[in-house]
Amino acid sequence: MINKRLLIKNLLAHTHENSFYDKKRRLELETREGKSKFLKHICALSNANPNNNSYLVVGIEDADNTIVGVDFFDDSRIQNLVNAYLDNPPKILYENIPFPHLPKDKVVGLVTIYNNKAVSCFKKGIHTIYPGTVYRRIGSNSMPYFGKFTIESENTEIVQSIEKNSKNSIQDTLDGVVEFMGNGHLNMNPKYKVFKELFVLCWAGIKKKVKEDVYYSRVDIELISEQIKLFYSAQDEVSIEYNEDRFEITEYISVKINYKRDFFPLEKVSINFFENGNYNIEREVIFKTPNYNKKLLKALFNNCLVLLEKVKQNELLFEHETKEMENIPAIFMMCHLQGFEGALNALWEAKPILKLYPDPAVYQSFKGAIRTLRKLKYESIL
Repeated sequence: MINKRLLIKNLLAHTHENSFYDKKRRLELETREGKSKFLKHICALSNANPNNNSYLVVGIEDADNTIVGVDFFDDSRIQNLVNAYLDNPPKILYENIPFPHLPKDKVVGLVTIYNNKAVSCFKKGIHTIYPGTVYRRIGSNSMPYFGKFTIESENTEIVQSIEKNSKNSIQDTLDGVVEFMGNGHLNMNPKYKVFKELFVLCWAGIKKKVKEDVYYSRVDIELISEQIKLFYSAQDEVSIEYNEDRFEITEYISVKINYKRDFFPLEKVSINFFENGNYNIEREVIFKTPNYNKKLLKALFNNCLVLLEKVKQNELLFEHETKEMENIPAIFMMCHLQGFEGALNALWEAKPILKLYPDPAVYQSFKGAIRTLRKLKYESIL
């Protein structure tokens, strides 16, 4: 198995960006321009490497190769974006790779573009890219190509050598387990389990019981044998179940409405381990929009607007108002799901206020709401 952390180090150490790997400070998939830039790099790297994998590393300063990291990105449906815009789309995989020197909520994103024997091109336009455009790699640049394009590979031996030198060892695995059990998880009930005598999985979280149900918050889950962060949440509540073949996480949305906190199942993630040394991850969105009283939601919506205006004007908040700040994103999200016009805009307009609020949990709540809405959007629920 490939140690993905070691693979990233070897890619960065090998050379500057070239025809089999690229690096980015961040991806900006919220905008059409950002999507178009991402897609052109995927297209170009795929066309340059028909016989070997190619890679895009996210969270790297371009000037000096410093590993600075990005937020955890759990959108496995990024493949849907590639399939929607490219003919002969390559299979891609986005993985979150932790590094010891980064903050706990930061990772390096590793996009693997699997070898694809056919020419990839845009089947529909996006931003400034026209349908039918083919991209290729010229050095470290992804450039459009006009004319009949023939794919050729000259990177196979180099990439295979890098991947071979990135294989995991027992020392790497043991170091990873020790690091996880002690790196900020000492008071979070850290555990580990070995699946199929090959896969070492560690997890930690703050355990709490609500009536008869057990939830974990601040959950961190890593597949140590490949140095991949499988799940990270600063706030969301999850339940965990596992047996000898499967590790299952059910993520919940926690919303406080009118002094009552409710938990709604959002997504079930199953990590399945097989005897042949492979594993897969299955995701299923199981969320059903709750039917809150619309008059109550409207009152809470207006109250959130008042609170945000008070913060914006630097007015002093009462104690109960400071407690409500953390729940503003969830209320805006629920209002949006119930069809309230302007609720989504209100959520985005609140971002700069929530980001600068002294309590970091408030902005974490905003990021959690956006993450939830993104998942629902990809499942065509919105």
